[in-house]
Amino acid sequence: MTRIQRDYFIKNDTLWLARDLPGKILFCNTHAQGLCGGIITETEAYLGAEDKASHAWQNRRTNRTETMFCRGGIAYIYLCYGIHHLFNIVTGPEDLPHAILIRGILPVKGIENMEARTKRKIPLVLDGPGKLTKAMGITTRLNGTPLDEKTIWIEDKAVQIPDHLIVSSPRIGVDYAGDDARLPYRFVLEDKQFLTRISKQDKNPG
Repeated sequence: MTRIQRDYFIKNDTLWLARDLPGKILFCNTHAQGLCGGIITETEAYLGAEDKASHAWQNRRTNRTETMFCRGGIAYIYLCYGIHHLFNIVTGPEDLPHAILIRGILPVKGIENMEARTKRKIPLVLDGPGKLTKAMGITTRLNGTPLDEKTIWIEDKAVQIPDHLIVSSPRIGVDYAGDDARLPYRFVLEDKQFLTRISKQDKNPG
C-alpha cells in the first residue's frame, strides 16, 4: 500500500484524477473514535472559474471558497443545507480553484467506528457524500487539512479496475448550472459483484 503524495493532486488534470480516484482508499483518523477507511467508489469533478456548477465559478472568492484557491492536495469541506459536511479534494496549482467531491466509499476499515458515529449498520457502499463524512468523522473543522499528513490521507493498493466498470455521467443536484449540469464529470464504480469481491479482500488495509 502506497500513501499518495500531494504532488499527485497538483500535477495531474482534475478530470483525470476524478476518474483515477475510484479504487483508492480514503482514510481518516480523528482520534475521537479511531481510524476509518473506505475504497472510493464515486467522484465528481468541479472545474472552477469556467464551471457553472462550481462554487468558484467566475473565480468567485468568498470565505467558503478561499480554500479552493489554495495549492492542491488539501481538503475542501463545506456544510450543505446546514446539515451535511461534504468532503472535496482541492486539485491543481495555487489560484486554480478545481476540486473533486468524494460521493461514495466502500467501507473496509473501522466499520465499528462508523457504526458508532451513525448509530446504524453500515451498508456495503456508503453512496452519499453526507453519509460518508458522518461515518468517517469528517467535518468542516478539517477544512484545509493537507492530505499528506496524519488526519486525512489516501492510499493506493493498486486495485485493478477494468475501465468498463467505471461509468461517467452528469453530476447530481446541479441543475442550476444549465448546460454545465449535463457534463459527464461524475465517475462511479458501481458493479456490485466487483465491490463485494473487493470488500472481502480488503477488510484490513493499511
